[in-house]
Amino acid sequence: MQSRMQNPAALLPGSMESIQGLFKAVHSGGVDPQILELVHLRASQINGCSACVDGGTKTARKSGVSDEKLATVVAWRETPYFSDEERAALALAEAATRLADHPDAVNDAVWDEAASYFDEKQLASIILMIGVTNLFNRLNATTRQIAGAWG
Repeated sequence: MQSRMQNPAALLPGSMESIQGLFKAVHSGGVDPQILELVHLRASQINGCSACVDGGTKTARKSGVSDEKLATVVAWRETPYFSDEERAALALAEAATRLADHPDAVNDAVWDEAASYFDEKQLASIILMIGVTNLFNRLNATTRQIAGAWG
């Protein structure tokens, strides 16, 4: 396997620094880092981004996410390993990642459930994590970045 080109965020001056700034902001929102990593991993799975699934699994493990959760996040609705708070964040991640699949993808039920566990600052953190993850997924999938190649 070979990537089509260097990752655009690494190629254009200032891009990676700006994205890293967003990640720093995401982690200042008061959300458990494990939840943020699960959100990142689930969105990356949906988008088929092998580089982000690989890196996200490693980062989630370093954050303390259990092997049971890592193995079953793809089927989180059917497993007993996730808290209600994690489930609300994962549902929001799926809905916001699959915007084109439904006319009201992030419906009131999904939003209200997430808002019952997270305050506005925390929701902002989760939404930014979803957005940055989707950005990276699109960069990596388009240019066929190789899983494990970034270190």
